[in-house]
Amino acid sequence: MKFNTAAESFNHYRNSSIQEIETRAAQIKKTIETDSTADVTALNIEITGLNQAKENIIENQKKTETEIRGQFNPITGGSFETRASEAALTGDVFASPEYRSAFFKTLLGQNLTAFETAAFNRAQTIVDTEKRADAFNTVTNAVAVLPTQTLNEVISKARTMGGLLPQCRSFNIPTKISVPVGTPTSKAAWHVEGAAVETEKETIATVAFNGYEILKIFSISVAAKKMSISAFESYITDELTACVMETIADSIVNGAGTTEGTGIESIAWVKDANAIEYTKGTIPTYTNFVSTMGKLKRGYSAGAKWACNNATLYTHIYNIVDDNKRPIFIADPKQESIGYILGREVVIDDNIADGDIYLGNWAYMGYNIPEGIVIEVSRESSFKSGLIDYRAIAVADTKPIVTEAFVKLYEAAL
Repeated sequence: MKFNTAAESFNHYRNSSIQEIETRAAQIKKTIETDSTADVTALNIEITGLNQAKENIIENQKKTETEIRGQFNPITGGSFETRASEAALTGDVFASPEYRSAFFKTLLGQNLTAFETAAFNRAQTIVDTEKRADAFNTVTNAVAVLPTQTLNEVISKARTMGGLLPQCRSFNIPTKISVPVGTPTSKAAWHVEGAAVETEKETIATVAFNGYEILKIFSISVAAKKMSISAFESYITDELTACVMETIADSIVNGAGTTEGTGIESIAWVKDANAIEYTKGTIPTYTNFVSTMGKLKRGYSAGAKWACNNATLYTHIYNIVDDNKRPIFIADPKQESIGYILGREVVIDDNIADGDIYLGNWAYMGYNIPEGIVIEVSRESSFKSGLIDYRAIAVADTKPIVTEAFVKLYEAAL
């Protein structure tokens, strides 16, 4: 049969099966390849109609499957869609939308669907098995690990806060386990034909994080029960970013390393070795900055950035000029960054003390959150005041991975 338009071909084959359409398409292909007298134009018109008919059948099948999933199943009392979701929960329950919904409904005291209850219970079983909540599950109504998507949002939001946190390397590894981290290597050498080449032994840096608890308690009115899940999640995300992630950000700089993470300030700073001192009560000079850059070991300078607080930038750096009266700090006119000192980008972090200026490759400073963030809720502790108490606990650590990747410019004590 010859068709004048693709529409005619489509109408002819629209009620055919996919197998019939594919069989006819194969016949047309063979005809075009073997019959030199075939009307190729007409056959192409028919092929176009066949393809349209096949796409129409597939689309109708998808619509039918969607309708079936939403239909009530009289045998189980649920829906086919629910059964499909149950099958989906064979993977990471913390990343599932059902657990995410159950998590926030539990915190708000709202009723859960049967499947949300199943997802939450499965997550609780995993928490108990992995001993995530051993130290804090005695007096609260519920304890739950933050859903994966929400945790990712917290960390992503923290990376937009500025400061050194976005510059540092993020880990999600068990505590007390040493992980190798690559360091800059020496370049290859020219080889003389036939000459022996000495084997170079590479020094591999390793990092092993400890587990220190970060704890924050915040209370909101019982009226929060009326909040939508999306609004409550936004509130929790903001709160956790402000408390947990800012604590980690401060530890990156000031952590003492005993009951908290280890910060950049805990490095053994030795005058004229890995640190440059400038006179007390003055501002650093152009020569001080050049000397500081000279202390950074080869291989770490690529990607190295300066770091100081906002006050230090404008009181100690902004007006410094070189020997040719040119300012050493150049603001970024495109506002993609704060600016540059002697060609190196500047990072502002107000956790840094006044007068202290660091230069380093911050990819060799790391922070670790091995088990996410655990949220507990108690409706008894603030019974008289009509509040609901929430407690966030995270196990985390911070640590300089390679100390030689950093140098410091600081004001003398005397």
